[in-house]
Amino acid sequence: MQLAPTLGLDPAEVLSVSVGRDGGPEAAARDARYKALDAAAERLGAAVVLLGHTLNDQAETVLMRLARGSGSRSLAGMPERFGRYRRPLLGVSRTRTEQACEALGLAPWKDPHNADQAYTRARVRGEALPVLERTLGPGIAEALARTARLCRDDADALDDWADSAYAEARGLGAGLDVGVLEGLPGAVRRRVIQRAAVDAGAPASALAAVHIEEVERLVTQWHGQRAVDLPGGVGVVRRYGTLIFASNLS
Repeated sequence: MQLAPTLGLDPAEVLSVSVGRDGGPEAAARDARYKALDAAAERLGAAVVLLGHTLNDQAETVLMRLARGSGSRSLAGMPERFGRYRRPLLGVSRTRTEQACEALGLAPWKDPHNADQAYTRARVRGEALPVLERTLGPGIAEALARTARLCRDDADALDDWADSAYAEARGLGAGLDVGVLEGLPGAVRRRVIQRAAVDAGAPASALAAVHIEEVERLVTQWHGQRAVDLPGGVGVVRRYGTLIFASNLS
C-alpha cells in the first residue's frame, strides 16, 4: 500500500477474501482470489490484470498435473493470457525475478503459505523439485515449462479440431452421432465427449479422465452396456447410433 504510489501505481488496495472449502483449500483460495480481483477490476475499470506467476510456478503446476495423470490441455499449464489476465513473468525464473527486485531496491512480500508443507504446491516447491534437480541435474523447471509450451500448441490444435467435430457430431439433434465419433482419433473424440458432457450439465472441474473414457467405451467397445453416470447427475446412454447426454436417464 505504501510502496505502490511511489511506483506510480495508484489507486492501491489491499483486498481481503473469504475462503470456502469447495475443491480443497488451495483451489478454494485460488477461486476467492480471482473473485476479488475480478470485482476490483470491474470497480476500477481495469482492462488488464497482471499476475506475478513465474517460470517456477509454471513448472510446479505442470509437475502436479503430471502426477494426476492429466492430458495435454492440463499439462499446458497456466496460459500467458486469459480474459483480462496477463502473466508477464511466466518465462522468467523466480531467482531472476528476485534478483531484479533486489537491483531495483524492492523487497517482495513472501506469502508464508508458500512455505507451509500442509499444501501440495509448497511440498512440490520445497521437496519434489529439489529432489529432481539433484537426481536428474539442473534445468528441471525450465524443461517442465518448455513442456507446457509444447503441450499448449498441441492442445490448441486438437481443440480446434474438436470444435469442428463436435458441431458435425451433434448435427440437428442434442446427442452425438456415433458414426462421426468412430471416425475420430481418440484425442479428438474424448474432447468432443467432454464438450457434450459439460453442455449437458456435468461440472468441468469434476469431470475426470475415467469418466470420459467410460463414455468413450460406448463408442469403441459397444456391447449393449448400460448408461454411464457422470458428475452433476448427467447420464450418457447409446441408443440407435446416438450418444444421448441427459439428466435422470433410466
